[in-house]
Amino acid sequence: MNDSARARLLELRATTLLRGERLRGDVHGMVEASRTSNADDEHDPEGSTIAFERAQTAALASQADTDLAEIDAAIARLDAGTYGVCEVCGREIAPARLEARPTARRCIDCA
Repeated sequence: MNDSARARLLELRATTLLRGERLRGDVHGMVEASRTSNADDEHDPEGSTIAFERAQTAALASQADTDLAEIDAAIARLDAGTYGVCEVCGREIAPARLEARPTARRCIDCA
């Protein structure tokens, strides 16, 4: 299980890194595009939509960072030999739960 779990976590880490980089690039592009525009977000009918999209994309980038931290923590638990062990009760986390949520820290009963 450890080799397959590690492979899955490393794959998940790579895709999460890429997702975060793309989202941060999108936010940067939105900010740069608005710098060259003389649009007034407050009075422009499209302004609120643009601001919402920028905020939503920034929130998704932040979530990717949070997801990355959870993946790194799961890899650390794997290295420490505690991956798949509930942090609350100490019982094994069901393989189906780890399949669905590879960064799970708790069993279903404690979650």
